[in-house]
Amino acid sequence: MTGTGIAVSAEVSTDDLRMLLALARTGKLVAAATMLGIDHTTVRRRLKRLETVLGAALVEHGADGWVLTDIGRVVVERSAPLEQIVQSVRDAVVGDSGAIRGTVRISAPDGFGVHFATEAITEVVTEHPGISIELVTSTRPLTSRASGYDLAISIGEPRQGWLASEFLTHYALGLYASRDYVRRHPAIDSVDDLADHRLVFYVDSHLNVAELDLARGFSGMRVGLGCTNISAQVEATRLGAGVGLLPCFMAEEVPDLVRVLPAQVRFLLAYSLSMRRDSPAPEAVGLLRTALRRVIVARQDVLVPPA
Repeated sequence: MTGTGIAVSAEVSTDDLRMLLALARTGKLVAAATMLGIDHTTVRRRLKRLETVLGAALVEHGADGWVLTDIGRVVVERSAPLEQIVQSVRDAVVGDSGAIRGTVRISAPDGFGVHFATEAITEVVTEHPGISIELVTSTRPLTSRASGYDLAISIGEPRQGWLASEFLTHYALGLYASRDYVRRHPAIDSVDDLADHRLVFYVDSHLNVAELDLARGFSGMRVGLGCTNISAQVEATRLGAGVGLLPCFMAEEVPDLVRVLPAQVRFLLAYSLSMRRDSPAPEAVGLLRTALRRVIVARQDVLVPPA
């Protein structure tokens, strides 16, 4: 019996632990198998063997793939140094032991990923060729058992839990319309005038981020075009589909868009940054975190323009 309460019935294979580490990083059997250069059925079989040896379930099905159980997280945290040891041995052989290496997967909302994460990522991979970074963009809430990433940007204040979460920055949203739309439609001089216009925003039934549930505040205004992708919302607003509730850092860079009711409508939301404590590449994750913060500080006037 170990200190974690796991009953070990036989010797634990380090190769099986590598399978678990790969699945914890990717969240998908096929992706984990590709990372390891083996068949996905082998990964599943070896994970089953590891669970039998340890006498505990380590992974389970989640909404977006495989996620770690509570015991699984403990095992991954204890096993994470394995990959660092293997990489250190390889570096010693090729005489490159001083280089920082590793693969970092980062999850971020669409808009943040394009406008800020890519700049930070480019900075890191340019200065550190041994680091590979995978960016996955989607606007969804961060779950307590989230897997498949080393670092995640989410909308909302930091959440307590097994993730190391921290506040990153605020960002502002406002109402925008194209110049042509403003010319062709009734004037918008007050919030009450919005009832005569269509809103461009998220699809309500697919909106899982509570902080973005903002459309209800515009009484009488219906969503004329709903889209799950923020870049598509910006483009639809530019083309005249309606009045868009958009992040200022995206809308302000589109010459055809003008701010509507800037004094009356302004939302301030937060981006949070969360990191896996069991990441197999902590130095690389730390470099990306630092680069993200540097980009955010330099772009504060874009994220939160003057009211």
